Amino acid sequence: MSSLHLYDTKSRTTSLFTPIKEGEVGIYLCGATVQAPPHIGHVRSGVNFDILRRWLTKSGYNVTFIRNVTDIDDKILHRAIHEEMPWWALAMKYERIFAEAYAALNVLPPTYEPRATGHITQMIDLMQLLIEREMAYAPGNGDVYLEVRKLESYLTLSRQKLDDLQPAADADETFKRDVRDFALWKAAKPGDPSWPTPWGPGRPGWHLECSAMAHQYLGESFDIHGGGLDLIFPHHENEIAQSEAAGYGFAQRWLHNAWVTASGEKMSKSLGNSLQVHELLKSVRGIELRWYLGSAHYRSMLEFSHESLAESATGFRRIESFLHRSVEILGTLPTPVLGNAFIDAMNDDLAVPAALASISEALRLGNSAITSGDKTVIESSANEIRGALEVLGCDPFDSAFVSGSANEDLTAALDGTIKLALSQREAARLRKDFESSDAIRDGLTALGIVIEDTAQGPRWSISRKSEGSGS
Repeated sequence: MSSLHLYDTKSRTTSLFTPIKEGEVGIYLCGATVQAPPHIGHVRSGVNFDILRRWLTKSGYNVTFIRNVTDIDDKILHRAIHEEMPWWALAMKYERIFAEAYAALNVLPPTYEPRATGHITQMIDLMQLLIEREMAYAPGNGDVYLEVRKLESYLTLSRQKLDDLQPAADADETFKRDVRDFALWKAAKPGDPSWPTPWGPGRPGWHLECSAMAHQYLGESFDIHGGGLDLIFPHHENEIAQSEAAGYGFAQRWLHNAWVTASGEKMSKSLGNSLQVHELLKSVRGIELRWYLGSAHYRSMLEFSHESLAESATGFRRIESFLHRSVEILGTLPTPVLGNAFIDAMNDDLAVPAALASISEALRLGNSAITSGDKTVIESSANEIRGALEVLGCDPFDSAFVSGSANEDLTAALDGTIKLALSQREAARLRKDFESSDAIRDGLTALGIVIEDTAQGPRWSISRKSEGSGS
């Protein structure tokens, strides 16, 4: 059986994954800057790294997964002014909306989810260490800077040349020893939030928080650091610089997911083509949106269109339909089992497209077995498909996608009502009253109920804009 191989952005190679500590994996994922509702470009990262986490767990590792929240930032301060509310209230508002989006897409909660404002002490300690090691300096105006020319390894992730960089625009350059030095700490401005430090009141630079929190929760060295491609520079380069300047080993492997694009452009609010998660969930279910976002290889761009989303959702419902039919035929839920083709695909740098091909083959065999009545093949196919969907976070029998008790009661009542209508339709067909039979079917269709006639009898499901299904 194959072993897990993962790509590393820093080395530009795919190699055997070997954790620092046997049986343990530490992952740090750069999370949200909570200044606006999430669009699918934001949550793709959450889905991709959730699949990584699930696969590592399924492979027998104990995973410590850290995903931070940036709750103090220039963008948050500007948005708070625009929305006429305190910055901390705005950050809390959008943090909750992000949490709802992650939950709707069945992204597992992180082991720890630290906020930047809760780790000022650790940031001050890190800056003190960097100053003592003469890698950082406080020029006396309240700022603290990292001296990048003292780091031979600076820019090894993005492979840029220091002299080609544009000067950082985060502080007054008159206080810098080199215009490319970046701010660890920013001096307080009138009206802005600030925290006291030995160098004066201020607030953290964006990069400092992640180095401090990764060290707090994962130690000086950990296995995997993840994030979107857009974070490679400057954010991840500066995280490496801060941490290595402090003497830490930091991340041993770097994984970056590609963007969601629209009309060939990176999805962002500045382009005006953002698609917010809560809007898309009005047309597809969370499990279908997750299936779509997770279907491409994490390092491949995903070109969004409503048509491709709808096509993906339809494909997923075919898989879901087979699983429900297997339950009807076998009388029991499938037992998750992993097929060799799926295992090999996931061990090849999380090659989800190849993994989906193995699901398609199992589905083909399973549907053929339903036609022939071969329950052994139906069961093996259903077990293999459910095992794969469990890893991909798209198991329709997962409690994350099962309605609460009130909705279950409503679904049960709806199921009984529709089955009564279907029995009347069937009786009309038997007496060759096709006008009444068609009227019943058309009436259900108008209500958003899709009828499928099968060898086992008619089945129903709710159309795409609805959240439940039954049989």
